[in-house]
Amino acid sequence: MDDKKALIILGARQVGKTTLLNKVVGKGKDVLYFNGDESDTRELLSGITSTRLQQLFSGYKTVVIDEAQMIPDIGLTLKLIIDNLKDIRLFVSGSSSLELANTINEPLTGRKYEFQLFPLSFKEMVNNHGLIQEKRMLMHRLVFGYYPEVVTSQGKEIKLLKNLSGSYLYKDLLSFGQIKRPVILDKLLKALALQVGHEVSFLELSQLVGADKETIERYVDLLEKAFIIFRLNALGRNVRNEIKKGKKFYFYDNGIRNALTGNFLQWENRNDKGASWENFIMSERMKNLSYNEFYGNCYFWRTTQQQEIDLLEEKDGQFTAFEFKTNPRKKPRLPLTFNKAYPVQSFYTISPENIEDILI
Repeated sequence: MDDKKALIILGARQVGKTTLLNKVVGKGKDVLYFNGDESDTRELLSGITSTRLQQLFSGYKTVVIDEAQMIPDIGLTLKLIIDNLKDIRLFVSGSSSLELANTINEPLTGRKYEFQLFPLSFKEMVNNHGLIQEKRMLMHRLVFGYYPEVVTSQGKEIKLLKNLSGSYLYKDLLSFGQIKRPVILDKLLKALALQVGHEVSFLELSQLVGADKETIERYVDLLEKAFIIFRLNALGRNVRNEIKKGKKFYFYDNGIRNALTGNFLQWENRNDKGASWENFIMSERMKNLSYNEFYGNCYFWRTTQQQEIDLLEEKDGQFTAFEFKTNPRKKPRLPLTFNKAYPVQSFYTISPENIEDILI
């Protein structure tokens, strides 16, 4: 906060960006708040001059621009603030990296710190009420996820998730006119939710939802930029028969994934227990890596002989390997083929019993 750079918080809608900003910044007389969802804010801050900005911000030390991605040419406006108003501390939030990241990356090169905020995490909840209590809640989290309002509204989880997983979650995609066929988007989201843990082919998805391959690729890219899904690419370098161009997609939240499939059965009774567990632990690990500023690469690995590793983290040329199992009694070994081809630092088998080993 003392480096005179814009602090930008990106994340899906309803993960708590505004709450976090209010907590960090406060509500003093020297704080000026804007909300990009409001039409007068968009009109005021779009195409504004530095002279007008100086008049507008006079007497304030801190400026908060919430939902900034809704403001046209916001990148240029933020650049003017940072370059011309040296005493202003600037906080910005966006519920989609679509317009925000695309328009600010060049204007704000060297002028910003960027953070991603996720739904609540296993570690945060452990810090809140202890490891024993959160592990007792694990089966509940596997079904309903970690969106803040879902966590704090016991008994209303299904209603909240159905509302959240509707068009509200990707409101920005619709607002920017990036999505021309919302029906195709709905079908695509459901198809991805059912494919969790499996390699995904854009061609197969296009045939499944009734759209051309290019549209599917573009919509998937948009869903990633709206922080709804993330991808894991296949590692393929040294072994002749390893899958080199595969990709898997996961949802940042189990509750959203289950709402899209319409399946809120208790985890113990589900026929997709493996996929549900894999999505949960994968998303929690991604939160953990992001918050701990991990700057390596993540992959999965598989060969045509069906040898596989669920997650690989590569840092400084070394690999950490993970297998995710629902049954703690299953203790898979690291494939010898992989061990011979790549430098392995450590290997973990993670089940619901020892989840804390990699998340705390």
